[in-house]
Amino acid sequence: MRFRNAILFVALAVAWGSAFTAIKAGLEFFPPVLFAAFRYDLAGVLMLGYAIFVTDRWIPRTRNEWALVGIGGTLMIAAYHAFLFVGEQGTTSAAAAIIVSLSPILTTGFARAFLPDERLTIVGTVGLLIGFAGVGVLSNPDPNNLFDTRTVSLFLIFLAAASFALGSVLTRRVDGDLPIETMEAWSMLLGAVLMHGASVALAESVSDVRWTGEAILALLYLVVVASALGFLIYFDLLDRLGPIEINLVSYAAPVVAAVTGLLFLGETPTAYTVVGFVLILVGFGILKRDALRSEFTRFRLHSESEK
Repeated sequence: MRFRNAILFVALAVAWGSAFTAIKAGLEFFPPVLFAAFRYDLAGVLMLGYAIFVTDRWIPRTRNEWALVGIGGTLMIAAYHAFLFVGEQGTTSAAAAIIVSLSPILTTGFARAFLPDERLTIVGTVGLLIGFAGVGVLSNPDPNNLFDTRTVSLFLIFLAAASFALGSVLTRRVDGDLPIETMEAWSMLLGAVLMHGASVALAESVSDVRWTGEAILALLYLVVVASALGFLIYFDLLDRLGPIEINLVSYAAPVVAAVTGLLFLGETPTAYTVVGFVLILVGFGILKRDALRSEFTRFRLHSESEK
């Protein structure tokens, strides 16, 4: 199908962008970290079933493979989602999605620190700083009250994005051939266990959950659409598009989050939100300018060959 990749890309952006709205809606009924843990209890089981079906190695074997799972479960699942779910209590779906879209920029910064082959040029540093400026504009902190609820919430979401970015870099330092589906499945299950532990430490309780129809719908949407279906599409596109084009989903998702947040929760993006998003997008474009140029050239040549 000629437009298959484009359709799947849009579907992934919708699935992951609307997830921020589903999280915000579900937080009315669930304690935040417990909500995240429930999501990955179910998503981890579904992903493990998928790994058993599509791979010939659904259990990690070596120390390095378990190290990959440990990094993924601790940083990319547990830390990322715990900070994100707690942070979304004090801000909008769109603002959360925009802060998270900083992840590819943060990944470049962490790669410079932890991967010896990575180099950040002067122009790349400018892109990094523009991305951070976007976060500052979006946050629009009050100098007289830097610890207000919204600013703290956005900072927690920034920590979520940083956790995910750091995890993605550290996994590249580990030499392992574990299938990505297997790594995702066990990382989800480990992350769920860690979040249950954090939930207990925060004195959250299952008795605090209000099991309404809306609560169950939000949870199932996150498990089935954002996690199971979203990752299936992600794996499919990753094989055929590569990581650079997949990163662009991070910048389509905030648009979806803004639209769904407005339609379902009555959230109205501010001018600071829009300007902050544009700055982060510009920062990403500067950082990844060479890779984006190569991808555009490859896409153009591929399109011309099909004519």
